[in-house]
Formats: sequence, C-alpha cells, structure tokens
Amino acid sequence: MTKLLLILSFFSASCWVEAQTFTDKALIQNVLQLNNSKTSNDYDNLFNKFSAAKTTETWQAKYYAAVALYLKNETLLKKASGASLMDENALARKIATGIWTIQKDNAEVNILLGLLYFQKIQIDGSQSNQLDQNVISQSIAKAEANSSNNPRLAVLQAKIKEKSGDKSNADILYHKALGEFSNQNSSDSKSPSWGKQLVPTVQ
Repeated sequence: MTKLLLILSFFSASCWVEAQTFTDKALIQNVLQLNNSKTSNDYDNLFNKFSAAKTTETWQAKYYAAVALYLKNETLLKKASGASLMDENALARKIATGIWTIQKDNAEVNILLGLLYFQKIQIDGSQSNQLDQNVISQSIAKAEANSSNNPRLAVLQAKIKEKSGDKSNADILYHKALGEFSNQNSSDSKSPSWGKQLVPTVQ
C-alpha cells in the first residue's frame, strides 16, 4: 500500500512539474509573439492567453497581459481618436498597478506604468492632469535608478519630448531606443524585448 501511494504521489508530482513547464513554455512563446503582432485581434488573442495562463510566473503573465492591451491601444491610436480606448487603458493600468504593489522597484513595471499613464493622457487629450504626470515622472525616476539603458524607458522619454514639441530630442531618444533594442540580451527569453514597434521611423 505504501509503495502504491509513493508511486501515485511521484506520478502526480511529475505531471504537475510537466504542466508547469508546458505552461511556462507557452508563456514564452506568447511573449515572443508580442513583437510580431500587428492587429488589435493579435493583441486581443495574446491578452486572453496571458490572462488565462496558469504559470508559476503569475506577475509576469499579468505584466504581459497589460503590455498586450497597451500595444493594442497604441495600434488603434494611430488610426482613430482614443475616446473608445479609455476602458482598455484603465484595465491595463489596473493590472499594472496591481503588479507594481508587489514589484515596486521593478524597472519594467515602472516603465509600463509610465507608458500607460502617458497613453491615458493621449487618449483623453488632457494636457494638465497633474496626477498622471506625477505618476509618469515617478515611474521614470524609478526606472532610471535601476535600468537607465532600457529601450522602453527611452521610448517613454521620447514620447514625452515629442508631445511637448521637442522633435529633435525625441528623435535622439528614439535613436537611443533603437540602439538599446539592438543591444538587448536575448539569452533570457522571459526578459522583456517588446517595444521596438513603438519607435517611429526616425531620420
């Protein structure tokens, strides 16, 4: 009887480990798809996959779910006004804020929050929402302290310069972002590599 229980527990444990490995591999595949996605449907599919992911990396799955919503909105902002995008931006901010509560010093989470709040300003057209601007400033400060050569940080800073009318410095920051995307270490497939699609063609 003891032998049977031991065999069953070993079998259960090996199935659990296999399930975790499969889910993590699936998560990695979905992360890689972020850079190749082009349409809102692509991003919706990824959002659903990240949201439903059963993984030991819960906060990472949530992070990428928020990224998928952010990128979807960025794609749609190029085509139309942003009024209809506020709900998805709000959901992405809620997810990212939830992650931030357990990952306060994580540069990637801070940058994502900054990007989402900047997107909120773009969507609602407000120029003077001091609370949103404070979140963006704090996000940049935290990210600079931990990850000053992060390409997504350079993109966020470029977007801010661009919105203020400082195109020449925005272009410099976009060039910097492109260089940093090229230098990113691709050995860790779970490390964020998304965002190159946010860099416009710069002269």
